[in-house]
Amino acid sequence: MSAAPVIVLVAGEASGDQLGAALIHALRALCPGLRVAGVAGPAMREAGCETWFDASELSVMGLAEVVRHLPRLARRRDELVSRVLAVRPAVYVGIDAPDFNLRIERAVRRAGIRTVQYVAPSVWAWRSGRVSTLREACNHVLCLLPFEQPFLAAANVTATFVGHPFADEISPVAATRDARAALGIDATRVVGILPGSRMGEVTRLGPDFLAAGRLLRERFPDLELVAPMAGPHLERQFRSDAQAAGVPVRLFDGRARDVMAASDLLLIASGTATLEAMLVGRPMVVAYRFAALTYWLARGLRLVKVRHFALPNLLADSPIVPELLQHAVTPTALADSAAEYLRDPVRSEALRQRFSKMHEELRRDASGCAARVVAEVAGW
Repeated sequence: MSAAPVIVLVAGEASGDQLGAALIHALRALCPGLRVAGVAGPAMREAGCETWFDASELSVMGLAEVVRHLPRLARRRDELVSRVLAVRPAVYVGIDAPDFNLRIERAVRRAGIRTVQYVAPSVWAWRSGRVSTLREACNHVLCLLPFEQPFLAAANVTATFVGHPFADEISPVAATRDARAALGIDATRVVGILPGSRMGEVTRLGPDFLAAGRLLRERFPDLELVAPMAGPHLERQFRSDAQAAGVPVRLFDGRARDVMAASDLLLIASGTATLEAMLVGRPMVVAYRFAALTYWLARGLRLVKVRHFALPNLLADSPIVPELLQHAVTPTALADSAAEYLRDPVRSEALRQRFSKMHEELRRDASGCAARVVAEVAGW
């Protein structure tokens, strides 16, 4: 009897863990006896992934922030290369975490192991020199966004647009009334505050978001502020900031999509959450503030190549939602942009219609498409 086929999946952060879990289920539908091992979070473990170490160990972002973690990450990378070479899987699938995964993919591909990168790094936006690394390290790249595949194809990188799993999961029509009932919210207007899923984001954006919320409450007395928190440590920090600022805000443990659906508008940190908000169909004001050294390096080295940074704007290739970066993030600028939507329901509805069309473009059974490409690369 032949041994069950083996693949290695390596995920970084919670979003990668969710992608990996859905991919495991889709792969096992194609190959029921499949053995999966690698770096996983709770969702991948529940899906049956043998975990070598936890995905949270790879959750590092930014340029300056990465430096102090380099020795630990290098040790994990070397350990992982050794284990992959010992297991000799049919394919290595790196899920996001490109700075970590691409180095491993290059090493194991040189040793004859096929590799797939699930989630293309943002080479179209910054550090475009990584395209040559992709070409060398990956047999195939799976793209979640439609403009990535042609960009990579022009650079001779084999890639497939598989759609985005969130577009498959999220209903195209999120019912505001139902979401408010589920959260126990009884207010005429609701503004959701999503300051990010990392402590650095919450500390850099939270106070300005809260101050903007106070300004909005002065302009709209019937407005309630709500905020989902990605973990207890973030909740403690944000609650402390809100109390210090004297801003009343209802906090929820997770339930970000419910909060989005319950809201008339969102003040939101740039990132994957903006894509979720677009798919839920909610107007938003997007902001981001890097650590000072990271921002200085990015500007000084001219690493950023795009006109927009909010995902809805990138997908539309136009500024369909307000976006504020670094020093432009002020309470007044945030509140002024938000108030334009709160005062103009026609504008909000037009944006929702635009979001609906973008939603359909991303809805492609992403996990199933990704699994079929992985199976093809593995030679099944």
